[in-house]
Amino acid sequence: MRAARLIKMVLLLQSRASMTAAELAEELEVSERTITRDAQALSEAGVPVYADRGRTGGYRLIGGYRTRLTGLARSEAEALFLSGVPGALREMGLEDAASAARLKVSAALLPSLRDASQNASQRFHLDAPGWFKETPPPPLLPVVADAVWDDRPVVARYRRQDSEVERELEPYGLVLKAGVWYLCARVPETASHRVYRIDRFTSVTPGTSAGERFVRDEDFDLPAFWEERAAQFARAILREETVLRLSPAGARQLPHVTDRAVAEEALAGAEPDGLGRVTVTLPVESAAVAYSQLLVLGPEVEVLQPPELRERLATTAARMAELYR
Repeated sequence: MRAARLIKMVLLLQSRASMTAAELAEELEVSERTITRDAQALSEAGVPVYADRGRTGGYRLIGGYRTRLTGLARSEAEALFLSGVPGALREMGLEDAASAARLKVSAALLPSLRDASQNASQRFHLDAPGWFKETPPPPLLPVVADAVWDDRPVVARYRRQDSEVERELEPYGLVLKAGVWYLCARVPETASHRVYRIDRFTSVTPGTSAGERFVRDEDFDLPAFWEERAAQFARAILREETVLRLSPAGARQLPHVTDRAVAEEALAGAEPDGLGRVTVTLPVESAAVAYSQLLVLGPEVEVLQPPELRERLATTAARMAELYR
């Protein structure tokens, strides 16, 4: 336990210029007194940990000290090589940099772990786009990715319905969702964060303060922001409602043919009748979308409302019965 904590402490100090005892204690989930003892133990072991005294002091490594990655277990080394997404890196123009980084990490590993990269690549591959969808990368993705990495403001023109809009943006992060690239950016004029589909950009040029970096909001959390916006989007498009009577099999399958969270919420607390069927109210994007989703369930679902959707499914069922008679 302590050995792992000491290694983590060294790695934390390698990644930052200096850290206070309080910061290290929070990261390592120990007391500041333990941090003091650990720093002394590292120093006695030959790791040059230096303590700056005073209110603004802290711990730092001196002399450009770097540790080799000899403390990695095999599972840790293999997990490290899983962190790269080759297709996404290639589309952002970072394939060469990622390859060079993997070589350097491989060279730093113990000889017994040199095959970690090969083992990982042969056991896991991420294919982000959905089936039967060929989604070419947006031509402007590398330009946007460079701005994201360098914290450079840009002026972007993008298609919105039948018009083009121009905005100055501070690019905060990229998200690859089901083969589609999105940019999460701050709009300086409104001080708000928004999401843009990169394939709708028609041009991306340096911002008015070309050459200058914008100051990132340190409290911005990209995964949390995306999760919140994705949930908002999923809810926003569900503008209509259907009333369904589901068999036990239909109730089990419903989360797999429509929005899982919405389906599970609709099913929660539904009381089965004498035949085990449940009646639920399900929000949907539109009657047309609901038709294609519910058709998959066949006789395991009966649409009670709205009448036009019920009639359409009844007509389809009659046509199928005639076809297969």
